[in-house]
Amino acid sequence: MLKANRERKETNEERLYANIDTAIYNSAEMTEANIPSIRSQYVEKMNNLENIILICDTHKVTSGSLIRQRLQQQHKPELISEQRGAGQGQRKNVVTEIERMKKSGEQQRQLHAKLKEKELHIMMRQGNPNWEFLNMINQYRSRIVFRPLQESDPVEDHQITVCIRKRPLNKSEFARQEVDVISVPSKDEIIVHQPKVKVDLKKLLENKRFKFDYVFGETCCNELVYKYTAKPLVQTVFDGGMATCFAYGQTGSGKTHTMGGDFRGKTQDCKKGIYAMVAEDVFKFLKSPEYKDLNLTVSASFFEIYGNDVFDLLENKARLRILEDGYHHVNIVGLTEVAVDSMDEVIELIERGSIARASGQTSANRNSSRSHAVFQLLLWTPGTDRIHGTFSLIDLAGNERAVDMNPPNRQAKMEGAAINTSLLALKECIRALERRGGHIPFRGSKITLVLRDSFIGEKSKTCMIGTISPGMASCEHSLNTLRYMDRVKEHRATYKQRTTS
Repeated sequence: MLKANRERKETNEERLYANIDTAIYNSAEMTEANIPSIRSQYVEKMNNLENIILICDTHKVTSGSLIRQRLQQQHKPELISEQRGAGQGQRKNVVTEIERMKKSGEQQRQLHAKLKEKELHIMMRQGNPNWEFLNMINQYRSRIVFRPLQESDPVEDHQITVCIRKRPLNKSEFARQEVDVISVPSKDEIIVHQPKVKVDLKKLLENKRFKFDYVFGETCCNELVYKYTAKPLVQTVFDGGMATCFAYGQTGSGKTHTMGGDFRGKTQDCKKGIYAMVAEDVFKFLKSPEYKDLNLTVSASFFEIYGNDVFDLLENKARLRILEDGYHHVNIVGLTEVAVDSMDEVIELIERGSIARASGQTSANRNSSRSHAVFQLLLWTPGTDRIHGTFSLIDLAGNERAVDMNPPNRQAKMEGAAINTSLLALKECIRALERRGGHIPFRGSKITLVLRDSFIGEKSKTCMIGTISPGMASCEHSLNTLRYMDRVKEHRATYKQRTTS
């Protein structure tokens, strides 16, 4: 339309110039006689000129107003949206809800980052030498969506359950201003932020991931750990099977706390440990209508394996012998078995045995357990000497090297060698148990020989709880524990550890 107006304007201008030229040419030939006629022609042509100018101005105004209207429409998209329909401009409720959730998650991450930043500044002001690593760890964590284990999550059934428990930083680690290098993003995944220093002294992190059946963070209590580890095995014992629960890890990582109970200073509350919780559930099952008619009796024993020797913790640490009878059953000759009828009697035995247990001083723990402690609950069929079921709870010795002993003397080296040998044999037996049908090397150590029936039984179930320390000084020990636990369950498509810098 604008092009047509422009062409029309050019045509009118050409006519105007032609009329003016004609008027000038005629004026040169005017005479006295023809002046009236020429004047009338000139007036008519001037009127035509005024009409042409008026038409051009009208077209100019019209085209300008159209251009302004179109520009206004381009700068007012709401006019276009109204023309297209009001329904297209409305957002759906699902989209709105997703945007709200994203906004809420972003606000939480920003708040978490601000809190960590404040903590970083405080540690920098206090002269923390590890503040650079702390800053890198916090930046990595700010990109993670944490979904830890909840009490409402279902309990899965496994023949071998492998799980990890992380303890919080203790007072000595806070005093040394250590950094927490362990993250638990979900109920079955754990990340180790391993600090590294390059040749040019540049600091970096290697973030190593592992996956297990369950991972318990520092806020998880003993009751929650028991629910997903040892509690499902109580049913196995009453069904005539063998149940075994191990606690494995570096000394000072929380093994004895998990198995024996909470510590209040140097005093241990044995009612809050897995030992006592298993006993409580055993007595509940005995009183239930399903098993009440069996009239089963319960006995308990508590012994330790120190080096290649076995000692009775309920009989002044008397030395015991391990022999195999004609039925190929392994027996501990002279072991004290006490009949128990209540929780109080079980707790009394646990307290008595824990005091007598062998310990030593290491770089990580002044009172480190240097022996494997085995607490057993046995269900007996009345009127016979036949065992209905056995529940074995083992607090393994710490897995650190002999050089970590304080001081690293000959005795410490012998202890470390015996502990490492037994732990290696235990790992091989559990892997063989998972394969089903293969050879089980239970004669590799005393601990595996004692638990032979638990490994070869048809109704055997095992649970391993790996405990780790979160401090940066214990990072290498924590990685060793995680690698050991990762290799225990061989059949599973292992979630391979990925290293990123």
